[in-house]
Order: sequence, then structure tokens, then C-alpha cells
Amino acid sequence: MEPTSQGYLVGQLLIATPQIQDPRFSRTVIYVCAHSQEGAMGLVVNRRIGSAPLPDLLEQLGVDTPTDSREINLFFGGPVESERGFVLHSAEYQQDSTLKIDSNVALTASAEILKDIAQGRGPRKSMVVLGYAGWAPGQLEVEIRNNGWLHASADELLIFDEELDAKWEMALAKIGVDWGMLSGQAGNA
Repeated sequence: MEPTSQGYLVGQLLIATPQIQDPRFSRTVIYVCAHSQEGAMGLVVNRRIGSAPLPDLLEQLGVDTPTDSREINLFFGGPVESERGFVLHSAEYQQDSTLKIDSNVALTASAEILKDIAQGRGPRKSMVVLGYAGWAPGQLEVEIRNNGWLHASADELLIFDEELDAKWEMALAKIGVDWGMLSGQAGNA
């Protein structure tokens, strides 16, 4: 699969190969939110780090606490700014601070979206993510050339499905790769 027409991978999935030696990215699937000549930014979509009661999370953010007391899952988005939160969500939900990535997926970083989720006015699908993965200019391209990442088109199932352990294999299968055939060894034929 080729990158998007501009040569960038915005709205695509990155799939870690065994060449990625950093344990934070082992078997990860990353949704690419931004990619240009200035670098890239993405969110890991298959690594849950825990959950928190939604009212507690809102209280910490200084937002009025609604009566909805459900737990909300929190995901590891990447090692950069791990205290910073984002909500990756279906694109039908929009507010002034929402970045629409493609026709199906958007990103919002304001606390207001959490309040809307708690009040039943939020997006149809969403993930609360802490931190992000970032690449300097040209860095992601080098990692792809060095077989660190494969890429595939994104879809809601791969992004928002709750079967986190299966996402990596599902993403590989989407591009016709059998994960059992991947090797962490580099070599020449």
C-alpha cells in the first residue's frame, strides 16, 4: 500500500514490526493523526492502561461533575507528553477545538468532550488517550524504510474495537501479512 497522495500517512494505521526494539511500541497499532514534512504524530490504539470513574476525571479537570458514574477506559497513546489527554473519536461529533482527521475520525483535546460524553451528547465512538507518539521531520520515513512499521488503511473496527489484543493481528491481516511469518531478524535474500 502506498502512502496517501501527498506522500503522507494521515488517517492511516502504523503497525509495529519485530524490528521495533522499543518495548513501548512492541505489537502496537498507531493511528496517524498528523504527518507532514514537519514530522508526524499518532496515537497508539491498542494499549489500555486502566480506567477511571468519569466524574473523578472531570473533577480533576475542573469540570462540573455529572451524575454519570461509569468508568472510562484510558489508553496509552505514546510516550510523549504522557500527562496530556486526547479523545480520538468518530467524526460526527465536532466542537471548535476538534481536528477532523478524515471523514470518519476526529481528535479533540478539550475537557468539554468528556462532559459531553458523560451527558450522552458525545461522539458515537471514542477513546480517551494519554500521551502520543511523535516523530521529527523524516524520522518516521526512515523507520518505515528500515522495516520498523507497516501501514494500512484505517477503519472504525481497528481503531475503536475493544478487542485490544487482537488489533495488531487484525491490522496485519488487513494487508495480507501473517504475523507468524514476521521476523525480528534483518537479512538479505
